[in-house]
Amino acid sequence: MLRALNLSLLILYPIAWAAPMLRAGLLPLFGLTEISVLSGLQSLWASDIFLALVVTVFALIAPMLKTIGLALVQFDLLGPRAMPALVLMGKLAMADIFLIALYITIAKGIGIGRLEVAWGLYLFTGCILASLWVSWKTQQTLQDRRAAR
Repeated sequence: MLRALNLSLLILYPIAWAAPMLRAGLLPLFGLTEISVLSGLQSLWASDIFLALVVTVFALIAPMLKTIGLALVQFDLLGPRAMPALVLMGKLAMADIFLIALYITIAKGIGIGRLEVAWGLYLFTGCILASLWVSWKTQQTLQDRRAAR
C-alpha cells in the first residue's frame, strides 16, 4: 500500500502544480485570475530569477526527487541510508506550503483586492503531507526489518 500511495504521488504532483491554487483579483467587481504553481513560476521567471529558482526547488524538484528516491528505497534499489536525505527533501517541500500560506495571510491582511484559496492548494498540501506520512511509515518498516534480523 505504501508503494502504491508513493507512486500515485508521481501522478498527483503534476496535477497539483497545474491546478488553481489561488484566485486573485484587484477589485471585487471583476473576475478572479486563477494562479497555479506553474503559472506563478512562469511569471516569477520573468521578474525574479532567484525567487523562481527557490520556488522551483521547493515546489517541483524536492517533492519529485523525494518521491522517486522513496520508491527506490521501497523497491530495494536504494539503501536505507538515503532516508535522512529524503526526509529533508520532504521538509523542503513543506516549506513551500508555509510560504504560500504566509503570502495568503499577508495579502488578506493588506485588504487590497480579493484572494481566495482554490482546490489545487489543498491537493498540493495533501500530496506533501501524504509524502511525509509515506516516508515516516517507510522508515518504520525499515527499522522493523532491521530489528527482526
